[in-house]
Amino acid sequence: MLPRIPRLADSNVLVGFDTSDDAGVYKLTETCALVQTIDFFTPIVDDPYTFGAIAAANSLSDVFAMGGKPLSSLSVLCWPKSGDLETLEEILRGGAEKMIEAGCVILGGHSVGDDELKFGYSVTGTVHPEAIWANTGARPGDILSLTKSIGTGVISTALKRGIASDAHVAASVDSMLRLNRPPEGITVHGCTDVTGFGLLGHAREMALGSKVTLEIDADAVPLLAGALEYATAGAIPGGGKNNRDFVIDCVEYLRHLPAALDALLYDPQTSGGLLISGPVAVGTPIGRVVERAAKPLRVR
Repeated sequence: MLPRIPRLADSNVLVGFDTSDDAGVYKLTETCALVQTIDFFTPIVDDPYTFGAIAAANSLSDVFAMGGKPLSSLSVLCWPKSGDLETLEEILRGGAEKMIEAGCVILGGHSVGDDELKFGYSVTGTVHPEAIWANTGARPGDILSLTKSIGTGVISTALKRGIASDAHVAASVDSMLRLNRPPEGITVHGCTDVTGFGLLGHAREMALGSKVTLEIDADAVPLLAGALEYATAGAIPGGGKNNRDFVIDCVEYLRHLPAALDALLYDPQTSGGLLISGPVAVGTPIGRVVERAAKPLRVR
């Protein structure tokens, strides 16, 4: 649908929506480009401060995933008329403190009345035009690595069903709160953050954009504590099933996987880690990039 939407031709658009990348990039000068993104969602935890902080970390992640530095942000809020203002203050405080941690100023925002609470940010950052970490840059021979464990969707579903332990939920929340700010000085050929489409959903976009095959070792993928247990118990979010239906035609399995482990490869993440393709591992190595094979994704 998006390719049919009219748009202005502009040679300064370095990254648009053609490649399903994490953020748009617009060239200002030979040494500076803007990185722009927006993300917001409904609460995934009960504590309002924590929800606000996770929403901020999730929004900032798209700028980090492009190799950019966040500079400024605008809050986006859908708020019920009957909502408690102290709760709202905690949401905003959580988001603001996470933005401060990232060195990103909040310039303002916009709110509308809505029966369902939603919150997030539009974030603007900068990047050198020749140092963009697009999802189209993976090269054969690269190492694939992941900077966070997966399983937030499964653990959230287990929490709703009343079967998740406090320790497992706390570890999942800690992961979602952690900023995806990458270490300085690393060489990255391709990058994307793993969020709602799951590990294989976002890997699919990288493989298609880069015209390569991503080979992923399922046993090497880091999992949050409890995630495999809850997936085995059937705590699979509907989004994970939808992701699998969408991606499965692009996946070649080199061996049979246990159903729970397979489900986690499609598990929708909130504020997930960066999937990085480059000459050295950044985080946990989970596979490699090879020349385009029969399908863009290969799981072993």
